Amino acid sequence: MAKETKKNQLGKGIRALLSQMDDAGPKQKEEIVQDLTTHSNALPMDWIEVNPFQPRVEFESDALAELAASIKLHGLIQPITVRRLSDRSFQIISGERRFRAAKLAGLNEIPAYIRLADDQGMLEMALIENVQRQDLNAMEVAVSLERLMQECDLTHETLSERIGKKRSTVTNYLRLLKLPPEIQKSVKKNIISMGHARALAGIDNLSLQLTIHKELINKELSVRSLERLIQSYQKPAPKPVAPVPTAKSAEMEHMENHLKSIFGSKVMIRKDQKGKGKIEIHFNSVDNLNYILDILGEIE
Repeated sequence: MAKETKKNQLGKGIRALLSQMDDAGPKQKEEIVQDLTTHSNALPMDWIEVNPFQPRVEFESDALAELAASIKLHGLIQPITVRRLSDRSFQIISGERRFRAAKLAGLNEIPAYIRLADDQGMLEMALIENVQRQDLNAMEVAVSLERLMQECDLTHETLSERIGKKRSTVTNYLRLLKLPPEIQKSVKKNIISMGHARALAGIDNLSLQLTIHKELINKELSVRSLERLIQSYQKPAPKPVAPVPTAKSAEMEHMENHLKSIFGSKVMIRKDQKGKGKIEIHFNSVDNLNYILDILGEIE
């Protein structure tokens, strides 16, 4: 007998699990769905097809190339989600950009959550139960929350009610998915905490995010120390201090006093080292201004 190909070996466990669905009772079916929807499975790339109803049809080539390079270096952090069509045929529900980048990176298989055609209610229950587990890292929680929103069509508000967490907490978790893969990987491996990741997510500049992330790990900073470090990078440059005016000469003070006696108002003469400057005549009312203008008119 010919030796099984790697692809057949790869999909054997998944096919065996899916084949149980037809004869499974309600309880067993629920367990299978929970396993498929909360644990990713490695699927061969050529078993997967894109969704023809995907609203997004254009993917920016430079961004795909950058993601592909990151996948080569760090692997795919966030699995895609597919719908089972047959034993060896699956259609993408979410994650087409990640799928295209993985293909560009030369991957033969990709981690994926598998959805069944009629598992909507069980999917929601399984994911909510998964979010409420105590042993998940922040990235796993973030991925589950995003799946609940995308696949179960939940808003931030509805999602926060379903899982019993504040809306701000949901938002903070979802922001982690926008972090670069290097930082997501650190969260997933518990190298940095949720607090660290939340602080890094507040940085708009990608290059600065990665720089501070590296410094955070090298120095093993606490969350408070990290926040101070971020503030030091983002602190606006101090305004240039105006030069302290040099003491006025007796001659300059005499001229100011002379003009003050003419206009009946405070007069200041400012002069730089090159001899350039200006004369300021102060007034404290409209009548005072008109009086000064009258005198200037007489001078003309």
